[in-house]
Amino acid sequence: MLHFLSTQSAFNLWLIFLTENVAVTALALFAGWATLKLLKKPIKPPSGKEWLICLLTNLINTAVTFCGFWLWKHNCLEFSFGLNWRIATDFFAIFLLMDIAMYVLHYAIHHSTVYKIIHRFHHQYENPIPIDLFVLHPLETVSFGSLWLLVISLYSFNLYAIMIYLIANVIFGIAGHLGFEPLSAESRNKPFFRYLGTSSFHHTHHLDIDHNFGFYTNLWDKVFGTYKA
Repeated sequence: MLHFLSTQSAFNLWLIFLTENVAVTALALFAGWATLKLLKKPIKPPSGKEWLICLLTNLINTAVTFCGFWLWKHNCLEFSFGLNWRIATDFFAIFLLMDIAMYVLHYAIHHSTVYKIIHRFHHQYENPIPIDLFVLHPLETVSFGSLWLLVISLYSFNLYAIMIYLIANVIFGIAGHLGFEPLSAESRNKPFFRYLGTSSFHHTHHLDIDHNFGFYTNLWDKVFGTYKA
């Protein structure tokens, strides 16, 4: 795949990466709205503004993808490609690294003037719907994209682990923007879910901006005293 991409012109790469990002967005939105419909929850149609910002987010994510490929092509990023145990270990390493990095960035944004400038835009939506995962201020999208490139530049992570992480990232994002909790209280108290950032965990953050800054887990909120049940 990477060899094929290396033979493409810059214009073709932009088209390929844009198609990829739009396809991921479409699948994510379909999964979110299908979940709402399956569980017979009310579905609020997105506004025209939300669609426009979603499109802009896709364009920026395409630029981030292009930058990542450019960095790899110029040996600034390195990947391993083995089908071995490193897929699991590298996935968990990326998962936890991104979780703490995004917690710190998210917390810092909320406790600075940056919140008023850019992040408050996302918090217009106290009761989020799936598309709101992609409704971010452009500067915030760039910030998270840059953070992602920084993290994967730290080590030669397994490429398959990175792909699995990116899938998990979208799943957690959509789950956090359903606007309701599909898991029962009993399920959320089971060992596997107890420390994960469930839908209600992130929804609580939209309702109370001083708590629950985590993305994939609630570990750092519990460690640093920002957790709210």
